[in-house]
Amino acid sequence: MDVSQHGFTARIAAFCRRRISDRPFMFILATAIGLLAGVGAFLLKHLVAMVSRFLTGGLDAAGANILLLILPVAGIVLTGIFTRYVLRHNISHGVRRLMGSLKRKDYALRPQLTFTPILASTLTLGFGGSAGSEGPIACVGAAIGSNLGRRFGLSSQAVMVMIGCGAGAGIAGIFKAPIGGALFTIEVLRMELTTLNVLVLLVSTITAAMTAYLCGGCTVDLPFDSSAGTDMAVVPAVMVLGICCGLYSLYYSYIMKKVEHWLSLIGNPWVKNILAGATIGGAVFLFPALYGEGYGVIGRMINGDSGGLLADGPWASAGGGLWLLVAVAAGTVMLKCFATSATNSGGGVAGDFAPTLFAGCVVGFLFATVTNALFGTHLEVAHFALFGMAGVMAGAIRAPLMALLLTSEMAAAFPMFFPLMVCSALSFGVVRLFTLDSFYSRRMDRRNGIASMVRRQRG
Repeated sequence: MDVSQHGFTARIAAFCRRRISDRPFMFILATAIGLLAGVGAFLLKHLVAMVSRFLTGGLDAAGANILLLILPVAGIVLTGIFTRYVLRHNISHGVRRLMGSLKRKDYALRPQLTFTPILASTLTLGFGGSAGSEGPIACVGAAIGSNLGRRFGLSSQAVMVMIGCGAGAGIAGIFKAPIGGALFTIEVLRMELTTLNVLVLLVSTITAAMTAYLCGGCTVDLPFDSSAGTDMAVVPAVMVLGICCGLYSLYYSYIMKKVEHWLSLIGNPWVKNILAGATIGGAVFLFPALYGEGYGVIGRMINGDSGGLLADGPWASAGGGLWLLVAVAAGTVMLKCFATSATNSGGGVAGDFAPTLFAGCVVGFLFATVTNALFGTHLEVAHFALFGMAGVMAGAIRAPLMALLLTSEMAAAFPMFFPLMVCSALSFGVVRLFTLDSFYSRRMDRRNGIASMVRRQRG
């Protein structure tokens, strides 16, 4: 270790160098990073929920709410003011920026990033931004890893590992999914695979997930009744769902990048914030399930209650007919990518993973409901809503292993592991048949199709 700091931390680092060798100290530091990231994940989730409850507590559950048009605009504008005039630093698209820093081998992340994304994301999501909290908390965890690693004099390579541990710990804490968090670092950030790196990463993600689990009252965020286990007779239907999830993932990614491109053409940040907020507000007014992260709606749908799709909106008083529910679900899933991209690219500070879980849940619900109605099948709608979560995340984010494990861990749905695996694998395969681009690339790969894929592989 190269100890160049002064004061108290320098004395601690010098003591550690004398008494503890590098490798054991990396495990100690990874544990500390996991604890801090887990607490940060709990605080972010708690703050977003508190702000959201305060703002939406008086909504009319049986009719349209004009307030839903206004809140997202206010949230994006307030976030823009906070980032431009208080932070004076753009912290949107956190995962993409983190990947850029790692690619440039810039491991010195700003100390302010250990807490500012939590504040900015609370404004964005608490006021109705239709995205997730995982991007900001991954940046918080990565910044914790970077600053602790450098403070204790680790080498550049070891600091890079600590950044990966912190980012994975943030994901593990926000989803209470330790293996999913580790696979985020491996699949998305593409951290170098060595035995030491993987072990240190697992220590950090397990610590973060358990810390968030304890702080949250030892409960999972999406309780799911999986006592029935897996019925292998539904596997053919799950395969068809996986293909549908892959096709929807292509649409989702395309719209996300198109909206980002359109918003990037707006030079005035105030106009961009207001236009993006209005886009979100319009979508949320029509389909209130799009408000915030949507975990409440997901939790109800995977347990057989689809009422969350109609509540608080203009359709709530129109009756509960099957085809009205199907139409609202279809509208919700088609507009989700517009609202999410407007949130993340219009000035908000949020993440990309939770929206794919939400969209996948609705896609799975739609698939099973329509199939049952048209063909007289008896598919378990709640189960297919769960399968769709893994399917769309695998296809949209291009991370099938993370999607599989994260969905299983979030809902404690391990008896459903096989159909989840089938759905996520097929969805990812369909996406890769048509494009090799990354979800985090700025533009959609226009050279789509199997032929272009073969040409590029040969080249």
